Formats: sequence, structure tokens, C-alpha cells
Amino acid sequence: MATEHPSPALPAPASSRPYAKARPGYGKRAASGQRASRADDFALMPERERYIAGYVDRLPEGAAMDIKSLARNLPLYGQMAVSSALKALGVAGHLRRVRCLTGERDQVRWVSRTYWSRTARDNEWWDAFLTTESSNPAPEATLAPPSADARTQAPVAASPQNAATSPAAPPEPAPQQAEVASEAAAACATHPAPAPPAVPEQRTHGASQAAPSPAYLALAQLGRADARLALSAADCRVLEPLAAAWFSRGVDADYLTQALTAGLPAQVGSPVGLVRRRLTDKLPPQLASSTAPATAVTRGRRLLAECTECGRPGAPEALPDGQCRGCRAAESDTTPTTPTGPPVERDVHALVGRLRELTRLP
Repeated sequence: MATEHPSPALPAPASSRPYAKARPGYGKRAASGQRASRADDFALMPERERYIAGYVDRLPEGAAMDIKSLARNLPLYGQMAVSSALKALGVAGHLRRVRCLTGERDQVRWVSRTYWSRTARDNEWWDAFLTTESSNPAPEATLAPPSADARTQAPVAASPQNAATSPAAPPEPAPQQAEVASEAAAACATHPAPAPPAVPEQRTHGASQAAPSPAYLALAQLGRADARLALSAADCRVLEPLAAAWFSRGVDADYLTQALTAGLPAQVGSPVGLVRRRLTDKLPPQLASSTAPATAVTRGRRLLAECTECGRPGAPEALPDGQCRGCRAAESDTTPTTPTGPPVERDVHALVGRLRELTRLP
């Protein structure tokens, strides 16, 4: 009798360790203009750099890119090896470490980011890319609240609770009532009702008022920034021309608010008088580029590149290959120099005799 030998099921593959997620604002950022992934993306690099580059390339957006997190998820290499590999990838043009200033007004902070490019880029491309990233304003993820019309016109799903609480639908009219209604509608069509008498247009303050200017809005926000400078609507209209002179010289609302609220006394008896005095005395100088629009001077994201070796910040163009001047000089000093000519032959017998003479000295 044949005996059946069932083969055991294959073991389930071990689940890969989840990617370490960086804090909001930190971590990996993909550079623009990359080509599609291929099997030979990093074929020209050494084995260690090729292995780490392939792992970093598969990391999602916002993953942790610090040395400890990468070494914790790479079983073949430690922190020193990962640090050396990231330095080599920076020299090869695949990554740049930066510090980016995010936030608004008093709530700002520096965050560390690593821009990654599957395609190797030269220093000129990275300088232009980081300069563009620094000039672009930080995106704000804000959702506009639904309008009143959308809330009133939103359909409500039918449910037993809604059916119990909602008023009953009006009954359909009887056939006789329908005939009477149709005759009345025909009579109205043949003999239209007289038009109502024309009413002269009434003047309203809301129709005549235009949108508030940036200077008026900045003055109105002073009370929100510091309660000691709370101004009324009449005060804002009186001081609006003085604040508009600041905006005409190229400043923005943040600059104006900081200049007016800095160094306030403990008690402010007349906010309108203090603001008027400061608007007059602290008027900024006229610049040559003051004719540019005010949107050109709006503060965006400030970005500094970091050295992949020591982490020293600097301008992108001052860190070619992602390294500062000191690290490049130290690397060139530690690089062994190859001899240009054949080695000089030594007289071994004379050298041994000299050593013997030194040992005989008292």
C-alpha cells in the first residue's frame, strides 16, 4: 500500500522591518527631474555604496535619513560605514544635506533634510536646485471651511431618525384641485400681474466699501500680536496712510508688526498715539529696488546646505560635493601620494653600523 508523504509548506518570509519615519518636516526629500528606476542605477559604485544607495532609493518620502536609523536597518554595515558611504554618495552627486527654516513669525525652527537624486548631478545642478527650493515659499496645508451655501444645500441621507423628525411631505393634489390650479396658471399667463413700483436704490455702507488694504489689515492685527496696541476701526483708518508708506518702501506685514511691537513699555496709555509716533520715527529708508512688488520680498523658506562629513552649514555654492573647505583639505592631506620614481636603494650595512654606534653611546 502506497504511503502518501505530504511535503511541508514553505515557511512564510520574514516581514521586513518597517521604515523609520522621521519627524514632520525632517527626513528624505526626493529631488526633481529623476529618471525611472533601473537595475543598473548604481552599478559603477563600490559594493558598499551600491548596497546603501539601493536601500536609500527605496525609502519613502519623509523617512529617517540619520546615520543611526540607517545603520539600525542595515545589518551588513555599522554607523561608521554608513557615514562613509553617505559621504561618498554626496561626492558622487546623489544627495545633499540641508537645514531648512520653517514656520511663521515667532514659531520658526530649523529642520534637517536630505535631498536624494537617483540620477547623479553635478555641483551646478545642485546649487540651482537648492537655490530654487530656498526661494519658494513653504507650502501650507490649510483646508478652506465649507461655505454656508454648501452646508445648506448638502443632501441629507434618509434615515429612520430623519424620517421621524422631518415634517411629512405634502400630499399630492386631488384631480379637481389640479384642474383649478391649471386654469389659474393659464389666466395668469394671459393677464400678467402688474410690476411692482420701482424703489429708488438705497445706499449701503457694505456696497460702497472696498476691500481693506494690506496696511489697514496690518494695523488691525496689531491687537492680536500684542494687546497693548489694540486699535479701533477709526484708528486704523487714520493711521492707514502712514502704514502704506512703509509698504511702498518694500516691507511686509511681519516686518511692520515686529517694528511696532518691539520694546513696548509695560503700560500704553494711548495706543494710537504710540503707533503714530513709531510709524513716523521708524520709517525705513528708501531703497533702490523699492519699486518691486511687495510679493517679491515676502519671506520664504531659508535653506542652508550641510557638510556630509562634519555637518557645518553654509551656502550651497560654498559646499561643492557636499563638503566644506576644511573637510576637503583634510581629505587631500590624508590621501597617500604615490611615488613618481623608483624607490631609493639604501645601504643596509651602513645603516646597521650607524645603529650599532648609537647603542654604544653612553
